[in-house]
Amino acid sequence: MLSTRGSMPTSGARGSADQRLRRGARAITTNPHPPAARIHPLRTAIVGGGPGGLYTAALLKRLAPDREITVYERNAPDDTFGFGVVLSDETLGGIEHADPAVYEALKAHFVRWDDIDIVHRGTRHTSGGHRFAALGRRRLLGILHDRCRDLGVDLRFRTEAPPPDRLARTHDLVVAADGVHSATREAYRDVFRPHPTPHRCRYVWLAADFAFEAFRFEIAETEHGVMQLHGYPYSPDASTVIVEMREEVWRAAGFDELDEAESTARCAKIFADALGGRPLRSNRSAWTTFRTVVNERWSHGNVVLLGDAAHTAHFSIGSGTKLAVEDALALAACLEEQPTLQQALTAYEEERRPVVASTQRAAKASLEWFEDLDRYLGQPPRQFAFNLLTRSRRVTHDNLRLRDADFTDSVEREFGCPPDTPPMFTPFRLRGLTLRNRVVVSAMDMYSATDGVPGDFHLVHLGARALGGAALVMTEMVCVSPEGRITPGCAGLYTGRQAEAWRRITDFVHESAPGTAIGVQLGHSGRKGSTRLMWEGMDEPLPDGNWPLVAPSPLPYRPGSQLPRELTRAQLTDVRQQFRDAAERAGRAGFDLLELHCAHGYLLSGFLSPLTNHRTDAYGGSLENRLRFPLEVFDAVREVWPGERPMTVRISATDWAEGGTSAEEAVGIARAFAAHGADAVDVSTGQVVSGERPEFGRSYQTPYADRIRHEAGVPVIAVGAISSWDDVNSLILAGRTDLCALARPHLYDPHWTLHAAAEQGYDGPGAVWPAPYRAGSRPPRTGRTDAPKPRLTLHGPRQDG
Repeated sequence: MLSTRGSMPTSGARGSADQRLRRGARAITTNPHPPAARIHPLRTAIVGGGPGGLYTAALLKRLAPDREITVYERNAPDDTFGFGVVLSDETLGGIEHADPAVYEALKAHFVRWDDIDIVHRGTRHTSGGHRFAALGRRRLLGILHDRCRDLGVDLRFRTEAPPPDRLARTHDLVVAADGVHSATREAYRDVFRPHPTPHRCRYVWLAADFAFEAFRFEIAETEHGVMQLHGYPYSPDASTVIVEMREEVWRAAGFDELDEAESTARCAKIFADALGGRPLRSNRSAWTTFRTVVNERWSHGNVVLLGDAAHTAHFSIGSGTKLAVEDALALAACLEEQPTLQQALTAYEEERRPVVASTQRAAKASLEWFEDLDRYLGQPPRQFAFNLLTRSRRVTHDNLRLRDADFTDSVEREFGCPPDTPPMFTPFRLRGLTLRNRVVVSAMDMYSATDGVPGDFHLVHLGARALGGAALVMTEMVCVSPEGRITPGCAGLYTGRQAEAWRRITDFVHESAPGTAIGVQLGHSGRKGSTRLMWEGMDEPLPDGNWPLVAPSPLPYRPGSQLPRELTRAQLTDVRQQFRDAAERAGRAGFDLLELHCAHGYLLSGFLSPLTNHRTDAYGGSLENRLRFPLEVFDAVREVWPGERPMTVRISATDWAEGGTSAEEAVGIARAFAAHGADAVDVSTGQVVSGERPEFGRSYQTPYADRIRHEAGVPVIAVGAISSWDDVNSLILAGRTDLCALARPHLYDPHWTLHAAAEQGYDGPGAVWPAPYRAGSRPPRTGRTDAPKPRLTLHGPRQDG
């Protein structure tokens, strides 16, 4: 139920939907008839009398009074489920601009508050500045009922809508706002192609006859498992209370055998402290499992989906009514702007789909955080509270500091940040290596070596990033044999000449960027080798000069790729020795850290994934067997790698493909490497099979690092679309990772870390500018943009009348 802050969706230069509707409303005031060039659907049926359907009706009728609009609602006017509704400032702004009458009616009944209380193990932490507005759902519906009646909308309660095909034949437009179980959507299931995803928690909507002082999260650790309460006021004397828990906890507690009254009383007893001993009440409140609904299409002919019929997002970010209202604003605006109905429905979907997708990603992160709540119970109290507040990645460290600096300061002090030091600039120790901050330049293949020898390009590339302030700079994957290269341009450590060239680079880093560590990533391409340079065709086989490939099993990476040979026992011994020899050279070359590359479908990753390892010997089958060879290689490398220098392992925590490595197996893999002496796990995902379907998004891989850190108890490096210093601070302070590795940001800006320090006003040991660069530690001045302020106001001759 946290409000989603940020700008309203826009459509190019036209402005947001509410701004466009406001312009449209002004035009209608002077000319009640739409321009002839536009086709306004006149006869409109709206299926579903929830907030989204009612608000759509009001907007469409207000924009074109000659429309004939009918709303079908199977329940009575006073029937409603749930109790309170939370709306964000942005949604309210849209309502105010589009229909001031509705806004003023809502405004008179809003309950507003700023604070969030988080109660865990008897300790309450309060964070302020969050700006909520809520009112009763029944009140909201009543206001919309009145507005629709005033405008002349035909509201038909206790009335089942006619079949969708009949409505489509007899109306110009059919708006399906009939909820998550939409009958309209199901009638055209083969067209809309819905994808409902059930989740692991049960929850129930209840109410209390008093107003919480703040939005309240309370955690109950019971003999049956962890339960949580989400509560917020929606009137001066009433609050919504949602109780949620994992399915297995719900069953163990016996809720599956209780009736509504018994269940309500049990919840009140469990959360008696939060409720002050007062009872809870229900309203046909049933325990349910949340389902995330995604549709491949939102419209079919003249039928369009809106609100929960089109999409759902978990209640823990307060998005259901918000999304439905914003859908209504966008649909009405697009119908007003576009010349045809089909163009309008296409524009509506194009405008709303990316906004909804972003919200659903945030909601997924939030609901999964609560599903795995027991993972975080052992965190220090303030860190736990910060973790909860930033769980969706919509609220960040910087955002929370703006809202409540005192709370954020207290979290940082508990974490151990020195005064005036952002979390990302706190040191971190791995074995005998102390990193001065939490930023890593991620390994990035440059494909610019000659015969495996790194040259001037590598010196400049890695040297520039070492001067840029990151604590650790990683090489690209350095190959352990000529046959282990990905491309002819890949660097290696299989000859003394290569080791000497790497020594030149590590010497430069240590001498010119003191305090910066440089790490080497060792790997073998496996079945993904003998391909062209990335910019000539990524993963495309060489047109000539190919070398033979080896892999755990004889499976090509994709159609048209070279077929690898299955490694024999003798060849496994040879490869293991190649890694060992390369590690010895890396040690002599002066690297501070060594990472074993067991990710992205390369050789060692190929052993770990069940999709690429089909062996029937001791190196295939169970996870224990699939781990056998990568662990043998790790042990061989660790044996010759200097004892005081750390070793890390990069893994793909999921293959993003059915039947691939599971999240549970990823934890098991991390545990196994940690048991063999890995100092940290670099948690990446995918690139194991060509048919993968990644769920891209901001920081999309960090949940895997988070899980491994807490369940395997090993330090982790998080990667994957971490693009801002605010993300780094948020992830570190919440305890979701220990280090953050960034790739593309360091290609865009080699001095990304130093600039992050300057932008945060930090000048300390965690971000040291090289002496020749200190003059650039402040942003350069720009051209003058402020004109001198007038000091005198001169008037012309006085004119006497």
